[in-house]
Amino acid sequence: MGNDRFVDDRILTSRDALNKYQMKIKLVDIDENARDHSIRFGRRVLVRKILLISKHLDTQEIEEIELDVEELENKVRKERHYSSSNRWISPQEIKNGYIVSSRHQDLLADAISLDAIVFD
Repeated sequence: MGNDRFVDDRILTSRDALNKYQMKIKLVDIDENARDHSIRFGRRVLVRKILLISKHLDTQEIEEIELDVEELENKVRKERHYSSSNRWISPQEIKNGYIVSSRHQDLLADAISLDAIVFD
């Protein structure tokens, strides 16, 4: 096995603002039929579902939440007439089935605004 499959865990994990939770996002489903016509951003895939794995750092409790990002985006558009999320991800931002931490905020924006995810 070469070094190309090795991914540092720090690239995949993010933390909340109060440093109480550590998060990883696993890619569950993408839209195979979606076409990105913007050549400016390169080749990208459209995310449908993700698995949010959160770890409470005080208790070491792990919680897994499956989120349908597409459904959340449609719900926000219907209720608030816009969506702030960006579900397009470059294949270089997917490492071993997980999404790099720099894209976590973009994918979780609608879930946080609808209180589908609440960090206490």
